[in-house]
Amino acid sequence: MSNTEKFSGKAEIYARFRPDYPEAMIRDLISENNLDQASVVADIGSGTGILTAQLVEHGLTVKAVEPNTDMRHVAESSLRMNPLFTSVAGTAEQTTLQNQSTDLITVAQAFHWFDPVTFKKECGRILKSWGQVVLIWNSRVPDAPLIQESETICKQFCPDFNGFSGGLDSISSRFKTFFQDGKYQFKTYDHPLYYNLEDFIGRHLSASYAPKKSASNYQPYIGALTELFQKHSQNGMVPFPNETRCYSGHV
Repeated sequence: MSNTEKFSGKAEIYARFRPDYPEAMIRDLISENNLDQASVVADIGSGTGILTAQLVEHGLTVKAVEPNTDMRHVAESSLRMNPLFTSVAGTAEQTTLQNQSTDLITVAQAFHWFDPVTFKKECGRILKSWGQVVLIWNSRVPDAPLIQESETICKQFCPDFNGFSGGLDSISSRFKTFFQDGKYQFKTYDHPLYYNLEDFIGRHLSASYAPKKSASNYQPYIGALTELFQKHSQNGMVPFPNETRCYSGHV
């Protein structure tokens, strides 16, 4: 299965259970990149439009580039009436956007799926000379007991599991190679999440590696997650340690 098809059939659950991004991060993106109503942002690997929606809410024109049809259609159904939103059927490596047409490129929860060398060339083609690329992840806090135990469950029941976000959002060497002269800015934002049982399970099922209902490991996976939730929950809710990580720079 190609990377562009890994979320086929999961778009609805992804849109419902994946978290948004901190408002402080959005404000920083706008101020640090001198964005205004005339600016164009390319949101690459835009998925169901979670970050895209936050950007257009702040008055930015966004070209949402997404190769997966299911994911793209969910974004279109919720944002198509907004004149600042344009849906683009393209890949990170071939966005189809015009040369030097973009003031900023954002990539949320998606860089680990890209070919970084080809994507870097594409960024250089579509960005204006001053434009930057911002790579963003909502990342589980790795030393939290809940996260460590959920990782053990994923390793047991999800054959395709290779670490959360493919383990990439903590590998600095990949960023040094991607950004110009190995220079980039790294910022973190506290973004704790709180889930009831349905949301907790839904968040885990939205992952590319999570088994689908037809799989033999689906029910055992749900059972293990339910036990984990019950172990850590209080008053029907569980805190889900999370922070938002941003890596930004020129390419």
